[in-house]
Amino acid sequence: MDRMLKAVAAPAVLVALFSVPAQGGNPGDGVITAELLPGWQTETGTHMAGLRLKMAPGWKTYWRAPGDAGIPPRFDWRGSDNMRAARIYWPRPDVFDSNGMRTIGYHGQVVLPVELTPRDPDQPLGLALSVDLGVCQDICMPMTLDVSASLPGAGETAPIRAALAAQPETATQAKLGDVHCDIDPISDGLRLTAEIDVPSLGRGEAVVFELPDPSIWVSEADLRREGGRLIASSDLVPVTGTPFALDRSSVRITLLGSARAIDIRGCTGR
Repeated sequence: MDRMLKAVAAPAVLVALFSVPAQGGNPGDGVITAELLPGWQTETGTHMAGLRLKMAPGWKTYWRAPGDAGIPPRFDWRGSDNMRAARIYWPRPDVFDSNGMRTIGYHGQVVLPVELTPRDPDQPLGLALSVDLGVCQDICMPMTLDVSASLPGAGETAPIRAALAAQPETATQAKLGDVHCDIDPISDGLRLTAEIDVPSLGRGEAVVFELPDPSIWVSEADLRREGGRLIASSDLVPVTGTPFALDRSSVRITLLGSARAIDIRGCTGR
């Protein structure tokens, strides 16, 4: 029961933060702006574009897995013409401390590369995007940003290429060996412990576990080092509050630090 209460604590914190009254006018004015960068057509017929978010000084927004005190962005492309699919590529985020809780995201500005698959590659793309996200400084606010663009079009490509280059390394690029995961049942779910042979990632090391099912609450990982080995453990609590079957190959693990970041897809048993 305690863990189930903890699992709903983060949304409760968000509601409390979002309910702080604005002082004078619309609290969203000038906090964040969005624009779509046209990008280029790829060799496979898809189109690489970019969503640029600019934040006022001191404000931040969140990564796809934002931590207990954050809110993940949601992207709605349903108003677009001639679009089959969209895939977001995430540059390496920063780790913040918010009232004793860890959040993960971006400040200043960030470009999120987006690979768009048209239904008909010989026809133009008409993009209409609605983004629901959270922005925080002393207060936190949910916001909806609406942007549109027509592709192909002329515009900056350097920011998109720079953001693609700023993604975390893959496990192969980082030359990691096998990543082992132990799974132990607990009263209301599972405890997942990963052991990763990896040199220091720099100051403020953090590990984030992600599962395909977003309804499963994942606790902030507890970390320790044994020399060149990083050991991270998180509790996984489903809405049923009972142990469940977990496919290790579906677990996504992101290692973050001041010096580098690594994106690991799947882990193995012993």
